Amino acid sequence: MVGSIVGSNMAATDARFLSSNFGNSFSINTRIHRFHDRSQIVIPRAQSSSSPSPSPPSDKKKTKTRPGTITTKESEETVAKKLDVAPPSPQSPPSPPTLKLDDVNPVGLGRRSRQIFDEVWRKFSGLGQMSRTTRPDEQETLDSLLIREGPMCEFAVPGAQNVTVLVVGATSRIGRIVVRKLMLRGYTVKALVRKQDEEVMSMLPRSVDIVVGDVGEPSTLKSAVESCSKIIYCATARSTITADLTRVDHLGVYNLTKAFQDYNNRLAQLRAGKSSKSKLLLAKFKSAESLDGWEIRQGTYFQDTTASKYDGGMDAKFEFTETERAEFSGYVFTRGGYVELSKKLSLPLGTTLDRYEGLVLSVGGNGRSYVVILEAGPSSDMSQSKQYFARISTKAGFCRVRVPFSAFRPVNPEDPPLDPFLVHTLTIRFEPKRQRPVDGLAGAQQDLRSFSLVFEYIKALPAGQETDFILVSCTGSGVEANRREQVLKAKRAGEDSLRRSGLGYTIIRPGPLKEEPGGQRALIFDQGNRISQGISCADVADICVKALHDSTARNKSFDVSCSL
Repeated sequence: MVGSIVGSNMAATDARFLSSNFGNSFSINTRIHRFHDRSQIVIPRAQSSSSPSPSPPSDKKKTKTRPGTITTKESEETVAKKLDVAPPSPQSPPSPPTLKLDDVNPVGLGRRSRQIFDEVWRKFSGLGQMSRTTRPDEQETLDSLLIREGPMCEFAVPGAQNVTVLVVGATSRIGRIVVRKLMLRGYTVKALVRKQDEEVMSMLPRSVDIVVGDVGEPSTLKSAVESCSKIIYCATARSTITADLTRVDHLGVYNLTKAFQDYNNRLAQLRAGKSSKSKLLLAKFKSAESLDGWEIRQGTYFQDTTASKYDGGMDAKFEFTETERAEFSGYVFTRGGYVELSKKLSLPLGTTLDRYEGLVLSVGGNGRSYVVILEAGPSSDMSQSKQYFARISTKAGFCRVRVPFSAFRPVNPEDPPLDPFLVHTLTIRFEPKRQRPVDGLAGAQQDLRSFSLVFEYIKALPAGQETDFILVSCTGSGVEANRREQVLKAKRAGEDSLRRSGLGYTIIRPGPLKEEPGGQRALIFDQGNRISQGISCADVADICVKALHDSTARNKSFDVSCSL
């Protein structure tokens, strides 16, 4: 019998990648500062060093001469004539260094600094980046250069021409910089804007594909995600009104992830299900026959006489209702009791779960939490199977719940980690403990010993090397105190919808934004809303661009700011 199960916190592993590959190949060192038993990773900026040029010897310095030493210009000429050699020319004072136009041109300086940084980056795996922002008077020059010559060779990313990135909020403080950094590297860029007027056109390069749409209107997003490979979401509500916050920061993220998934699903159908982003369907509950093979079981964690005194009974059922829904419902009044729904998985021939990174469940109900249990072991000997668990939470109504295989823990601590290749049985368990009341529900629905869970589908998430969706959120620092709670609530709801979407994600929470050149100060990565320092918009844009192809940034969320 499965012992007492302890919930796991998946978000706690989000920042591990920040220190996994850091090195000190050049003159850059990684320092880990401890604050309140938590770690902050500080990435120092490379500093240029220059040695002062040696000063010329003073003419007033007295020197001793020996007999026969030539000390005057006339004697030197006389000796030269006798030796039939040319007399030495007098030494002229050193001329001041001449400056070329490229030495003071910000674009030229930026190119050379990028060459140095790109070399450092190849040996310094992380997300901090040194760069230089573009001044307003350089925009026309860069735009014309991009149109005339294409991406600069110093900036170009291999294969970028085959990647189309949709930038949402392209006219925002961060979005405008992200767009130009992407184009300098050779990406095809699409920009989603609410309206297309002269002001918007003047903010973006002419070669950007501008799409008019609204993240609050799902019907306008189909054309925006068309042909896109990745998304960078820089949009934010223009006011702190709750309706605006919900529309942009929460529903906007949800609508865009769903539109992006629908587009990937259409591609998978056209390619006969061979898309690298297509999920593996484990169960789809669309008819009464789809419930075949699922088994309901009951049990208790305690088997003693004391527990029998608190036996209030338990019951559960799994049925296809008149509203054509597959509903798992019931109650558990027994102390230490639980009910569960279990089925042995039947995978397509030649398919194993080790090619996938987790599960995604589309479910609805009354907001209870459940335990997902996977049994793994050799199919020839079920007695050797081991159990692994992960706790999930649902909402009142329908939602998608993402459960990475890395979140599963062995029931027996001595067992090895989960091997998805050996998984053969899936179980979903309800137990009354650790249940919390749900906002908006009252009466019998708030009885934490009863539950109702409606299933739409269960799928396996494909394993990916790179992130699909980059979301720029915020830490809450710099927001008005009387509106901070509402802002963070909408931001966190958007983050949760992205995590549950099944897409590879990177969530960046910068500190207060500053309009200053990037690359001036060290970057600090952290978690826990403890960052209060500001950060340049250019630094945030650099992190977004670097996260596109950094495998360590996939499925991670972190706070970032600059050192003082």
